[in-house]
Amino acid sequence: MNRTEFVIVTAIILFIAFSLGWFANWLVHRLTRVSQSDLGELDNMAQSMHDAEEARDQALAYLQEREAEMMSQLHQTEAEYRATMDALRDVRAENDELREYIERMNAQD
Repeated sequence: MNRTEFVIVTAIILFIAFSLGWFANWLVHRLTRVSQSDLGELDNMAQSMHDAEEARDQALAYLQEREAEMMSQLHQTEAEYRATMDALRDVRAENDELREYIERMNAQD
């Protein structure tokens, strides 16, 4: 094999390697290409996901608002309970004083 034949064989091998690489590249892009229907479906899924996230955020906001209302109502009820218990304690003390007063008055007679 002389020098000219070696150059020609090398050129043919390089051309075949280039052709196979180009064909493989074309095939990969052809198989992985996204169609318009796929893009439409992806857009629909993205919109659905966005709507679901908004609904979740609204639900969380409502839940937090409702929790704040319930906590406020709980604190108000606890304050009313304490006031009622204080009033009941005062009434019992007054009742005991009146009972002792009545017993003393009956004892004096």
